[in-house]
This record gives sequence, structure tokens and C-alpha cells, in this order.
Amino acid sequence: MRYQIIYDGNCNLCSSLVQVLAQFDQGQRFTYSPMQDEETLVKWGITSQDCELGMILIDTEYPQRRWQGSEAAEEISRLFPGGEALIGVYRGIPGVKVMGDRLYEQIRNHRYQWLGQRETLYWCSGDQGCSSSSSELGQAK
Repeated sequence: MRYQIIYDGNCNLCSSLVQVLAQFDQGQRFTYSPMQDEETLVKWGITSQDCELGMILIDTEYPQRRWQGSEAAEEISRLFPGGEALIGVYRGIPGVKVMGDRLYEQIRNHRYQWLGQRETLYWCSGDQGCSSSSSELGQAK
């Protein structure tokens, strides 16, 4: 299966995580688009308000299957070797998932203040490499 990851290309943390994920995945499962790319948002029926809730993971074979925010992070983790067991434990221990969800929300809501904002938009296709470019597409929500 192939998945589309929509991430905040203006966020230092988000861009760094996408870069690590792209290096690890080597274009096998994931393609990537910044949420500042209007063409991608239109293609998948995503609004800028949707983007305010965090990164989005879409199953490209069944686009109605999507995950957002901490659920997307969990699903991405689950797709890697050993990830299913790890996420099973994470979800199975009472209170841990709730704490993880709250942590994701705090990071999402304060990512620019805590970790900075990129001066250039970060683009990563996964199979064709990653790069920074001038952000003419606007700022992330």
C-alpha cells in the first residue's frame, strides 16, 4: 500500500521528521506534500481548517481511509517493522494514549514558538528527494 503524508512544510520539527522518515522509507510506502500546497489539498479534498488539526495520512488506494494528528503519527509508526506491537502496547496501557494525544496537541499548537519556523517551505516527494524553496504558498495554519 502507498500513503500520502501531508505535513506542515513551514515547521522545523515537521520537516525534520519528514526528512528522517523519507530517508528510512526510501520511497517504498510514502509520498509527501506540504499542507501549503493548494493543489494537493484540492486533490484530496482537504481544507486549510483541516490542516489546523495536524498532519494527515491518506491511504492512496482507499482515500476515504485517513488519519490525522496523533492518529496519523501512530499509524505511520504501526507501518514499520515492530511498530504494530509498539502501538498495540501504547494504545493498550490505560491513559498512555490520552497523554500522547494531549502531547501531540501541545506540540502542534506551539510548534513555531518552541521549535521555530522555517524561512523556506520544505518539499519532500520521498522518491525524488527533499528540498527547501521560497515559500510563496503562504504560512501554515
